[in-house]
Amino acid sequence: MTSVFWVFFCPQNRRLFFCQLIEKGLFMCGFVGAFDLNSGSQPIDEGLKEQLRSQVLDMSKKIRHRGPDWSGVYTGNNAILSHERLSIVDPLSGKQPLVSDDGKIILAANGEIYNHQEIRRQFAGKYSFKTQSDCEVIIPLYKKYRAEENGFCKMIERLSGIFAFALYDSEKDVYLVSRDEIGVIPLYQGWDKQGRYFVASELKALEGECQTIEEFPNGCYLYSPDKKIVRWYKRDWESFDNVKDNPKATNEKGEVINPAIIENLRNGLEAAVKKQLMSDVPYGVLLSGGLDSSIIAAITQKYSKKRIETGSKEEAWWPQLHSFAIGLEGSPDLIAAKKAADYIGTIHHEIHFTIQEALDALEDVIYHIETYDITTVRASTPMYLLARAIKAMGIKMVLSGEGSDELFGGYLYFHKAPDAKEFHEELVRKMSKLHLYDCLRANKSLMAWGVEGRVPFLDKEFIDIAMRLNPADKMNIRLLDGKQRMEKWILRKAFEDMLPAEICWRQKEQFSDGVGYNWIDTLKKLTEEKISDAEFERRENRFPVNTPKTKEEYYYREIYSKLFPSDSAAKVVPHEAGVACSTAKALEWDEAWKNMDEPSGRAIAGVHDKAY
Repeated sequence: MTSVFWVFFCPQNRRLFFCQLIEKGLFMCGFVGAFDLNSGSQPIDEGLKEQLRSQVLDMSKKIRHRGPDWSGVYTGNNAILSHERLSIVDPLSGKQPLVSDDGKIILAANGEIYNHQEIRRQFAGKYSFKTQSDCEVIIPLYKKYRAEENGFCKMIERLSGIFAFALYDSEKDVYLVSRDEIGVIPLYQGWDKQGRYFVASELKALEGECQTIEEFPNGCYLYSPDKKIVRWYKRDWESFDNVKDNPKATNEKGEVINPAIIENLRNGLEAAVKKQLMSDVPYGVLLSGGLDSSIIAAITQKYSKKRIETGSKEEAWWPQLHSFAIGLEGSPDLIAAKKAADYIGTIHHEIHFTIQEALDALEDVIYHIETYDITTVRASTPMYLLARAIKAMGIKMVLSGEGSDELFGGYLYFHKAPDAKEFHEELVRKMSKLHLYDCLRANKSLMAWGVEGRVPFLDKEFIDIAMRLNPADKMNIRLLDGKQRMEKWILRKAFEDMLPAEICWRQKEQFSDGVGYNWIDTLKKLTEEKISDAEFERRENRFPVNTPKTKEEYYYREIYSKLFPSDSAAKVVPHEAGVACSTAKALEWDEAWKNMDEPSGRAIAGVHDKAY
């Protein structure tokens, strides 16, 4: 009998289950905030306030897929906050916006604060918590740090998790908006013609309401009296000079001379996964069969038998771990994922899709992911289909392997990095852009169906461990014996005992490739046929902002422009040349790349092909 039946068919356990769930609020949701209501030319009165409230509620409805279970709204004299909640059970409990113990501070948050229990203990007897929500700890932190010099930097640095939030201090009539360090959780800002300020979890809520729309920058905060965005997330590893002389794990022969470095890397990732298993819902893992997702699945399996919230003292509510993979029939990912799942011991689910099903979903995908970037559209489509199947099975949270390639130089083009400095600086560039690509794809593709995605590789503490490694330990260097070291060698070495060799040492396969090569090949062929040469020649007239460089991009852009017609919406999307997911700067590494613009990993001739 599974643990689900154990819970629901045993009255004593059922009571415990529901009591604990009702106490706890999990907030991977969506919100809309409207501030500076009095900034318009028309004086605010009850009639206008009600009109603005109705407007915010309409905006909030556009992101209800992020939180389909309950809605909440706060209306003040100069601010309105609306929240769409992804709840677990009992929609009448743990609602947002959250209100402080004195009723003066209102918070709308989207995300997970993994160290909330530790923060709660520090405020014992100093603040009266009203819920067991992990996000409520933001309120006492605000109270503590708001008057200190650099207080908000200190406050937000205390949070270990993924988040975006808008906090309104009604007594002072000020607001604080912030976003996590990498930008795992999306957040946008906009201004209407009256100068009112809006924030929203997705762009679609602002489109048509705001004259100007921008992405709220990751790792930053905005405190309204200061009237400027401030970066709170700063790290020493952003400079190559601060890591170039760090101890090395290996010598020039490739021999391990400092095993403690590898052990520290492993312990750091295991700690990140363990704390992210904080969950009151059935959860699973995305398992493509690549190195990154397989490592996350293996670690998750290691800790899945015990309930993390109790310090691993009690049995887990769902001790059997489910893994999910998607692909065309016979795709590389499906084959590898089955091998990994059998070895790790997960209950594995293969989701097969057809190219026609994917093509039919394209417009819905672009609506949800809010981008026309080629790489993101290609990869988001199968992930969107996968999320629907996961939700249908009653799973509300999954862990995935996003971020590893940016931390360790896993993309195949890193083989051409000319030296350690260029290698490390490209990693820093890639980390700074994750919010535009992989994080955007993972969050919005999953949240389209109300599935929460967690990314342990992008845990704040683990990022510091990985980015402070000596870059020489990450590079695909040629060793003294003439052999080329494989990408992400140090990560593979750290977890080689937890995975089968053919998975641990499987070469990098980008997700949009791994689900089946015919997927990308069909997209290229389809868009070549759909967009005429004459039409493409006039592309600068049709799209003067971020003019498409290929017919495939033109095709996606037409869909996007129908859904999001404003120039502001077009400018939000990144538009940068690259090869195999590189930044534009890395094109300088190889003369043959200078005129290329192809995100597929297969574009790296001689590196990808030799492994297959």
